[in-house]
Amino acid sequence: MCGILAVLGCSDDSQAKRVRVLELSRRLKHRGPDWSGLYQHGDFYLAHQRLAIIDPASGDQPLYNEDKKIVVTVNGEIYNHEALRDRLTNHKFRTGSDCDVIAHLYEEYGENFVDMLDGMFSFVLLDTRDNSFIVARDAIGITSLYIGWGLDGSIWISSELKGLNDDCEHFEAFPPGHLYSSKSGGLKRWYNPTWYSEAIPSTPYDPLVLRQAFENAVIKRLMTDVPFGVLLSGGLDSSLVASITARHLAGTKAARQWGTQLHSFCVGLEGSPDLKYAKEVADYLGTVHHEFHFTVQDGIDAIEEVIYHVETYDVTTIRASTPMFLMSRKIKSLGVKMVISGEGSDEIFGGYLYFHKAPNKEEFHRETCHKIKALHQYDCLRANKSTSAWGLEARVPFLDKDFINVAMAIDPEWKMINPQEGRIEKWILRKAFDDEERPYLPKHVLYRQKEQFSDGVGYSWIDGLKAHAEQHVHIPSYADFSIFISQFCFYWP
Repeated sequence: MCGILAVLGCSDDSQAKRVRVLELSRRLKHRGPDWSGLYQHGDFYLAHQRLAIIDPASGDQPLYNEDKKIVVTVNGEIYNHEALRDRLTNHKFRTGSDCDVIAHLYEEYGENFVDMLDGMFSFVLLDTRDNSFIVARDAIGITSLYIGWGLDGSIWISSELKGLNDDCEHFEAFPPGHLYSSKSGGLKRWYNPTWYSEAIPSTPYDPLVLRQAFENAVIKRLMTDVPFGVLLSGGLDSSLVASITARHLAGTKAARQWGTQLHSFCVGLEGSPDLKYAKEVADYLGTVHHEFHFTVQDGIDAIEEVIYHVETYDVTTIRASTPMFLMSRKIKSLGVKMVISGEGSDEIFGGYLYFHKAPNKEEFHRETCHKIKALHQYDCLRANKSTSAWGLEARVPFLDKDFINVAMAIDPEWKMINPQEGRIEKWILRKAFDDEERPYLPKHVLYRQKEQFSDGVGYSWIDGLKAHAEQHVHIPSYADFSIFISQFCFYWP
């Protein structure tokens, strides 16, 4: 993941303002430690902190069209960039970066090109011919993005809140699947899939169609020019990601560069379920497996830094972010810059245990829709910022646009949990990868049921946090709490 910061129409083109934008952009340097860039056009500023994944040698940003009239700063990966280049036959590209297509697509199609992008992204595009600009965020909100308004009427855009707070009168999350256009002066939704209306789908379940769609989602995320691996907890979702990646690694560009043996990573307290199950799956798949251990005290010591990076006080998110934050640092120390992860499956397939109580398929489907729409506030936030804190990128194939379209079109009757028919949670996903001739995973892993209540990195992590909070956290009033949040979360140096 990279870090982007844009200040648009601030009525100040002074050297002091440029220095201030650079200062704020450096707050995002952890997201992109490889290079930084700043473009200024009058009182418009586009800054970028780069994590180089594709074309590390020449893909520095901001990026431009041929005559440099259109400028763009991007955080993300465009998986179909080669196909898009083939469509843009009249254009010349300066770099091999996957994001280089964006300025040219705008030249060709205007503001209506965003739905053509297959990937995870946040970007700001400035058209210097008329000083108009657009801002867009990917469909589900895998990449983090915020918008703010200055007292002078300026628009501020940042990958993280810490780039906005000091200089904005008001700021908020930029909604996923939306585009902001300066020409219209407001937001509009560019992502409008059929499932978003929450109408009940009726497509019959075809396990081979679902399997192929997910395999495609994983394979396209092997696009990389740097070392990579998979996050492996030993649960169903991460194990499927690892299995598909290991199968398709041989013969790919990545395999020729980094070898055919996949690297997998897991974190946990000593003796935790994740460490046990991940090793079992890693041995089965033949990955080069890396176990990282932490203690409850290690996690508690990291909490304040985790909150600073993840920028939330949501209890569950922070609890889950802390081990991921610690693991990401270890992974980056090994020279790895990209990992593939399993977020999103429980939301799409109703994998949480409370889905057992769904009264009918209509309510089941609507709840999955609500969960997917909220992912940018929780699991996507955790995965994005816990890894970006150390200059590591996480890719999430379950949130692939094409895969979601397939999975959310299935009649939800097939997703419902039915013990009488042997259907546990996520049964249709498990069944899709139940291949007798060439197994993806051992049967007991493929059909391992979700535990009633656990934290896979170690049960004592929850208890340790509770005990620490009871002993050390004292908030006498809501007013004091609000002051604490503003001073700590956003002003921490």
